[in-house]
Parts: sequence; structure tokens; C-alpha cells
Amino acid sequence: MIKTLTGIVLSNKMEKAVVVQIERRYSHPVYKKVVTTIKKIKARCQLDGISVGDKVTIQETRPISKEIRFEVVSKIEVTAKNK
Repeated sequence: MIKTLTGIVLSNKMEKAVVVQIERRYSHPVYKKVVTTIKKIKARCQLDGISVGDKVTIQETRPISKEIRFEVVSKIEVTAKNK
């Protein structure tokens, strides 16, 4: 089964890759508080027009390099500052 995640682009300074921030919220099993964890995932990007702040969908793929195991599938929306 292929993993599909949604996140916000933090950096697009690499030639064919972007850094995507994935935010996950869950209830702590003991303290019953909502905990937010953030992961930064590098993903291959072959779409044009992806900039910092865009919301994108990434999908798991074969290992492309040492750290890149995801690729950008689509752009969901553009933030207000990029319009």
C-alpha cells in the first residue's frame, strides 16, 4: 500500500526536490492532551510552479537518493502571500 501525505512546502532551493513539513495531531495516551508532531520530508518535485508555502500531496516511491523516498503528486492550494 502506497503512503500518501499532505503538507506545506518549506524549501524549494534544491534543483529537483523540495522539503515538505508534515504535521500530525493525536491524543496523548496518558495525559489526554492533543500533541502535534512535525516531520520534514524531502520529496522529488518535477512539477513547475511549486513555491514556499504551497500545500502539496506527496506519495511514497522507490528510493531516489540517500534521503529522498517521496515525490510530489499534486499542488492543492496556494497561500495568500504567494498570490
